[in-house]
Amino acid sequence: MKQTTKFVLEVLIILSLTACHKKDKMVNSYMDLTTNWLLKMDGGEEDIVAEVPGTVHTDLLRQDIITSPYYRDNEKELQWIDKENWIYSCRFNINGNQLESQKIFLLFKGIDTYADVFLNDSMILQTNNMFRSWKVDIKHILTKGENTLRVKIYSPIKIGLDKLDEYGIALPAVNDQSQIGGIGEKRVSVFTRKAPYHYGWDWGPRFVTMGIWRPVELQFIDAAEITNIFLRQRKVNKEVAEINAEISATAFKDGDYKIEILEYGSDKVIAAKNIKLEEDNTENIELNFKIEDPKLWWPNGYGEPYIYSFKTCLYKDDKLLDKEITKTGIRTIEVIREKDSVGTSFYFSVNGVPVFAKGANYIPNDCFVTRVGEDKYKTIISSAAEANMNMLRVWGGGIYENDIFYELCDELGILVWQDFMFACSMYPGNPEFLDNVKEEAIENVVRLRNHPCIALWCGNNENDAAWCRESENCGWGWKQRYDEEQRRIVWDAYDTLFHKILPDIVQKYDADKFYWPSSPLESEGKSSGYESKSGDVHYWGVWHGGEPFERFGEVIPRFMSEYGFQSFPEMNTIRRFTEPEDHGIYSDVMLAHQRSPIGNQKIKEYMEKYFQVPDKFEDLIYMSQLLQAYGIESGIKYHRLNKPYCMGSLYWQLNDTWPGPSWAGIDYYGNWKALHYAARDAFGKTTVTTLQQDDQIGCYILNDDKNLSDAELIITVLDFEGYVYHNEKSVVHFDFEKSTKVFDANIIQLLGKLPLNKALLKVELKVGRETIFTGLHYFVYPCELDLKKCNIRYELEEKSDVQYLIVLSADKLAKNVMISIPNVQITLSDNYFDLLPGERKEVILSVKQQGYKIKEEDIRLKVMNDV
Repeated sequence: MKQTTKFVLEVLIILSLTACHKKDKMVNSYMDLTTNWLLKMDGGEEDIVAEVPGTVHTDLLRQDIITSPYYRDNEKELQWIDKENWIYSCRFNINGNQLESQKIFLLFKGIDTYADVFLNDSMILQTNNMFRSWKVDIKHILTKGENTLRVKIYSPIKIGLDKLDEYGIALPAVNDQSQIGGIGEKRVSVFTRKAPYHYGWDWGPRFVTMGIWRPVELQFIDAAEITNIFLRQRKVNKEVAEINAEISATAFKDGDYKIEILEYGSDKVIAAKNIKLEEDNTENIELNFKIEDPKLWWPNGYGEPYIYSFKTCLYKDDKLLDKEITKTGIRTIEVIREKDSVGTSFYFSVNGVPVFAKGANYIPNDCFVTRVGEDKYKTIISSAAEANMNMLRVWGGGIYENDIFYELCDELGILVWQDFMFACSMYPGNPEFLDNVKEEAIENVVRLRNHPCIALWCGNNENDAAWCRESENCGWGWKQRYDEEQRRIVWDAYDTLFHKILPDIVQKYDADKFYWPSSPLESEGKSSGYESKSGDVHYWGVWHGGEPFERFGEVIPRFMSEYGFQSFPEMNTIRRFTEPEDHGIYSDVMLAHQRSPIGNQKIKEYMEKYFQVPDKFEDLIYMSQLLQAYGIESGIKYHRLNKPYCMGSLYWQLNDTWPGPSWAGIDYYGNWKALHYAARDAFGKTTVTTLQQDDQIGCYILNDDKNLSDAELIITVLDFEGYVYHNEKSVVHFDFEKSTKVFDANIIQLLGKLPLNKALLKVELKVGRETIFTGLHYFVYPCELDLKKCNIRYELEEKSDVQYLIVLSADKLAKNVMISIPNVQITLSDNYFDLLPGERKEVILSVKQQGYKIKEEDIRLKVMNDV
């Protein structure tokens, strides 16, 4: 039966209501200006065809003026581009009817970064912030017929060098790869409000882009326009949601107007108001309405992320002037920080339910962000949801993402920890810079605040931990570079920006959201450390500190917002940016794509401890992914085991910005590494994890399903030939609030004479006839397993033009079976899995290339047994 949403209209309207239907013609109109653009270097003679939205680099690439920036070590040959100025131009026509509009605005939704904008040779705008939009009244300059728009974009490097000299203090910016950029130790990224990662990072290249990176449009406005809508949720529970709609409207004619809010789809009026507006004035209008028996928005795994859609219409003289569609979810969200016996909690509560945050850190999907289309966003965000994630942290060294990113997170129930765009640096405190940031922050808070996915606003990434004002011995050694007066200047700028400006903006424009000054942080005024019992932690003892994976079981924070381990991408990805002679982890090309100075060597060192180190390059690539998955899976296990003390596990990182070795679980081309499959299992709603300590083995249920508390547990001990040494079943009871120990045994008694390196423990959890979890535990490190050659049989069945079923079986344990097809991009329902002897494993294979037919001989299998 169709459910009807019950709205209660709280505003009395005199006269009848006239709802704005889809067929109603809107008086205000818009003209897209993203076509017919040309580009040339300042001082150059020839124009080339440009794309808007786009970047200089991608336009040069499209016209074959440069070669692929990501191929081999081409990066270093393209550093000249950001030292030049560039000119975009286009011509467009305006008719007489358009010129009769009361107001005509030109809107740039994003310019990267410093630009002078000319219309018909008159300067109309100067820009200095990639993260802001720019709107200017141009009616007085437009002419009937052809008009010319010109955007001169200036080198951010040259301007940055001038700003560095003017400021007089070289501020720390450890990831600014200035030497690759050819400017020595002059790190200028902090002086320009553009994506910090464009200047390089320890997982990505240095391409300091320029361009018109978001759409451009003309707006023809008659009388008035809607400038903003904020659906503030005053009260939310199962019975009712009380909504305060705060609508901003700007008038260009005095008069009587009417505002309506409708249920989108049905066009049922749910709130309305007659108002008076004054010319050249912005009025804030409030309309209140209630939703009875609301369908609540829930994070992935906790319920349906239901989305409501509303249409707001502005009328004058019964003419529809403007309309806006607003989508939101009805929910409460809080960050709970309550003192307890050891410290202070830090967790998210949605609709009154504590949520264990499962997810990863998210970075931009490309250095050239205009190349990232809707399909790529869908691939990455849906992959996160498929891996049972319910939170992504939008890291502060990238961009405030495009609307599609947040819309997908809304739809899929992915909470967003949203950093402001500051990372691993200290920033200037001059009035021009701070005023610019203030406008940037206001615009992006206002743009994103209706999204139900937004869970928290965070001031920056790691700046507090790096400076660490508390003592001379903490931090990254930054403050020791400066004298006392310089320290005061640097800290005052930090304090003003992150402890005053940004929290004041969040309080004013999105007061229901929690603001956290920096990540990691123990508490306001106290930096985070591995021993912190409050706040969030970035733990890099594993990887940077060289500590073993077992340390994940000892460093348990209240909320783990960063930890990670690297691997190489699969061979199909490596082949796309290398030649065969580059296939060695210490080749010039592989090192050029490895941006962590310790990276390839660190992978090898950890592999020597936990896995065999293969001689063949392809085998080493495969083994690196198993190593990464092994390490991060152990971190997830320990974080979930310690629920509710620890209530979040966000590993670094979900995705990649270019092809190469990195901490990502999904590579640049959207291929799942072994880590992402392992994370999907480890983040499952109800799982069983094992904990081996000395001669004891225990099984714990990790449960995030508040409706499940009983199941059947099946414990089986096998050897690698499939012989069963022990089997037992029991009904177990477990909690939602914490992990529950459901099995404990002495390993020697459990295995008997079966050697540790030839034994495995199979754990199953069943509810009724359905097996909701299956997991395997090995009693020694992978490098110590006594793996024998195995025979894997498989059959291929075509299910559709793009989808196939592979059925596999093996005569012995096949460890970490990897399925691939050389030079063909595929997706798999499972991969890097263990195949038990006699087991029948079904895997769905989908082909991304249209028209490509898979044959059995195309398929390649790799197993640890052979490596």
